[in-house]
Amino acid sequence: MIDKPSGMYIVLEGAGGAGKTTQIELLAERLRQDGYAVRMFREPDSQTDLTARVIRRLTQDPRYPMNTKTEVLLYNAARSQSLEIIRQARQEGVICLCDRNFLTTLGIQYYGRGDVPDYESINNIINFAVGDMMPDITIILDAPTSVLRDRAQSRGHGERFDNLDIEFLERVRAGYLLEAKARNYPVLLAIDSPEKIHEFIWDYIHGKPIKVAADMQPSPVKTAATDEQPVDKVPLLKKTKNGYRITEAGREFLKNAVTNTEGNIYAFKHTFNPLTAAASMARLSRRFDDLRITLLDEFAISPDENAELLKRVITAYGDDSVQQLIGQHLVVEGASNLLTKRLEWGRLAAYLEQSTRYIYYDQKDYNGKYKYYVPEKLDKKTKKHYTATLDTIFDKYSEMVHKATDYVRNNSAVTKAEQDSAWISATRAQACDAVRSVLPIATKSTVGIYASGQALESLIMHLLADNLPEARQTGLKILKECRKVIPTFLERADKPERGGAIIAYQANRKKAVQKLANKYLPGNNAPTTEEITLLDYYPRNELDIVPEMLYEYSNLPLEIIKNEVESWPYKQKLAVMQAYFGERLNRRHKPGRALEKVQYSWDIMCDYGIFRDLQRHRMVDDLEWQQLTPRYGYEIPQLVEQAGLVEQFIDCFDLSLGLYSTMQAAGYVLEAQYVTLMGHKMRWKVSYNAREAFHLHELRTVPQGHPGYRKLVGAMHEKLLNVHPIIGEAMKFVNQEEDPVLTRLAAERYTQYKLKILDKKP
Repeated sequence: MIDKPSGMYIVLEGAGGAGKTTQIELLAERLRQDGYAVRMFREPDSQTDLTARVIRRLTQDPRYPMNTKTEVLLYNAARSQSLEIIRQARQEGVICLCDRNFLTTLGIQYYGRGDVPDYESINNIINFAVGDMMPDITIILDAPTSVLRDRAQSRGHGERFDNLDIEFLERVRAGYLLEAKARNYPVLLAIDSPEKIHEFIWDYIHGKPIKVAADMQPSPVKTAATDEQPVDKVPLLKKTKNGYRITEAGREFLKNAVTNTEGNIYAFKHTFNPLTAAASMARLSRRFDDLRITLLDEFAISPDENAELLKRVITAYGDDSVQQLIGQHLVVEGASNLLTKRLEWGRLAAYLEQSTRYIYYDQKDYNGKYKYYVPEKLDKKTKKHYTATLDTIFDKYSEMVHKATDYVRNNSAVTKAEQDSAWISATRAQACDAVRSVLPIATKSTVGIYASGQALESLIMHLLADNLPEARQTGLKILKECRKVIPTFLERADKPERGGAIIAYQANRKKAVQKLANKYLPGNNAPTTEEITLLDYYPRNELDIVPEMLYEYSNLPLEIIKNEVESWPYKQKLAVMQAYFGERLNRRHKPGRALEKVQYSWDIMCDYGIFRDLQRHRMVDDLEWQQLTPRYGYEIPQLVEQAGLVEQFIDCFDLSLGLYSTMQAAGYVLEAQYVTLMGHKMRWKVSYNAREAFHLHELRTVPQGHPGYRKLVGAMHEKLLNVHPIIGEAMKFVNQEEDPVLTRLAAERYTQYKLKILDKKP
């Protein structure tokens, strides 16, 4: 706390434009309000010392050119005069607030100018002038170089140092940061409101440490003069006859940026700015140096300059390739299940979604509403009917899911002693699996997405071109939020000549095809008798893939290999295929990429819940689905029948059909999809290669999976076996036998076991 009877000498330092004068004035006003005697100084030209003022005017007047040595001597002569005035005021109990001190000489004449390399001599001159008049408190104000330049230019003083270029300002700024670190002075990034910066300063002079938010911390910048005097004013590197050499300062910088400063393999650290990492990697194609040299030479700069540099990099090296180098995590809360499938449409991103298998959707929010989406477009009458119907369905779901859980647990073959947390989770999942069929497609979910800049831009444009209002609104919101983090990579997502043109193209294309489909194709709401159709497959003879399997291990053209293999006997071809599949010990052992030549195309009729799970597979082709409708019917799960819940279950589907018909009649054709239920059947198609079939068929038939998709994928595998028995039999971990109830419990127990092991680790 400031002691009123005694004075203090407080200095605010920093490069020109950091806001020192403003903060001095705010601090002086507040101290005076608290009863302190305050004087403001601009060292080294005390307002009451004529000699100091004259010397300062001389050094600041562009009409009198002088070399750096002269500047250093004159400044310190004025400083010696000014400090005596400050000493006397402090002794009289005055709080002396000083704008600048001797750090300005080091910042400008040594670090900025850089033409007087003798740091020790300059420091000796400063020490001679200052003597014992060191400040009681010194705070360094910092700001990005572009901000400093703009502020300095806006002042219009015409002084010598306000007219120097951005590189000079960068070196001056770096000098202040180096001196602050060496002298243990606090540094405050002064880019927020003057009032907020003032509060940090006020707290500090009252004994509280400056604890600033992450976004107010100064970032690493290029330093200026160092003992090594590297060329091109880049102190992190030194140029030699054999190229650049990394200095000690450069190695210190790299320690915070990459995992290995010496070896051939290294990763960027999570603490390092990912935008800078992406920009530096983009230079790989055009620069011969070690990437770490490039990083230090071109990218060890402040974040605000990075943004401008990234724009140039994207322009020079191609936006698509550069966009693949940056990734972004984002979350979409409150997305209807109609929207979640649109969010997860792209192949080249990662998605996680709230599960209907492990979560009860029986809770209401703080407004007393169930977790479902209400389209904004609905008129009052339709909206009232919509909400009343969905509330009733959710009421019935809530009742059924708990009754189904009780039924499963009361009829479990597991003994009381074994009914642990794993058993509780497994029985809960079994009940949720059965009853989720009555959840409306309007049910809200949370989707987590990790995508490259390119995939994110594609997602945004895909959403903005959609005919569903919820999708378009979400696309705009994603663009707005992600631009706060990676604006450079999304700059053209909605520009008329780039994203706007793509969005218009996609929207117009969809409308044109829809119009022709409506004109030339008959309507059909009847379900097909065959719910799984293998539309097409290639090759017709699976042995035709043998040359593809051999190609990698030969030095012959593929055509010659085909001619050779054509005359081989069956057993010889089979031997190659079996060797290519190898001895698979679990489902994660995948054969080679020759199997990607083999293709299967399917037309599927199943309930939405099954589609919801299978749609998330990324490495597939031709994945498209038709508009949702309740008219294809539904199935009643066996557990629902066993638990005596059939009547409530059917009621939900009747309510859905009635509301759907009402909305369609009122013209809400798109919005009517929200009231279909997850148990309603839908039609979709997908194609994938044999290598993906190994993954999909074996994963989606594991016993702990949902019984609906286990049954569907098992049937698909039977059809694959009929046309390609050798490939199908190689998928040895397709499982259609174990009891899903018991194996789900086993899986839950294994999870609990692994968690216990982790808990025991120190």
